[in-house]
Amino acid sequence: MKVKKLVISFLSITCLIISLVFSSPANAYDNPDLLPSHPTPVIDLAKSLTNAQRLKLEAELTEYEKDSGWKIRVLTQYENTPGLAIKNFWDIDERTLLLIADPRGGNLINFNVGDAYFALMPRTFWVELQNRFGNQFFVNDFGEERAIVDSIKSIEQCLDRGGCQKVPGLTKEQLLWTLAASILGGLIAGIASSPRNGEFIAWKWLLLVSPIWIIPFGVIGIAQVVTRTTEIVPLMRNVVAFLSSAIAANIFARNTLERNIDANSPK
Repeated sequence: MKVKKLVISFLSITCLIISLVFSSPANAYDNPDLLPSHPTPVIDLAKSLTNAQRLKLEAELTEYEKDSGWKIRVLTQYENTPGLAIKNFWDIDERTLLLIADPRGGNLINFNVGDAYFALMPRTFWVELQNRFGNQFFVNDFGEERAIVDSIKSIEQCLDRGGCQKVPGLTKEQLLWTLAASILGGLIAGIASSPRNGEFIAWKWLLLVSPIWIIPFGVIGIAQVVTRTTEIVPLMRNVVAFLSSAIAANIFARNTLERNIDANSPK
């Protein structure tokens, strides 16, 4: 039995070594037969776009390259991929951005980013962009075409601005998160500022615990909004939510403290 197990183990290891030696690595795959016969900024092998959508996207990317000099290329793939053949086909350089849409992975969208882009948008930007539009929930709700087009629009918007640290725009989840953080910051500030010795507002306590309410309100409720959008409505909503919750918490704490003081005072 031991000899049989050793033989099986030896054969398994041998097969594994042979497969590793003779199989070509994925990053060296090259299949130029899948490339179109005419120049185009979009290769839709996975059929993520309709013919009309593909033609529209081709025209927009070609026009944007003429106007700005930035090259944005789109490759959708499923089972077949041209691999390294696209490097010469598109003459990929530091000013080329390659968006690869592959529904087989957990995230639809991946980026091959030219070095020139990193001077305007950091690596965290690309991670956030990938997670925002490439996640399965977004793709299921809006489709692969919407995920591809919205990603490109965000990139072009940042290039026109001269760079971005964050992905422009706020998702519903981010709107709710910043609103909830603003309300939380207001509750903390309101309770901290409730009077204790006959004063109107306990400024010392408010300043003492300021890091606790500034982080949810200032860093999350305000900074996360102004760095992603120029719209005034989300900002004003969070400010009003902060002030309202602070006033409500202050009144509640004021009445509670006064009742406790009256109950504990000697008669």
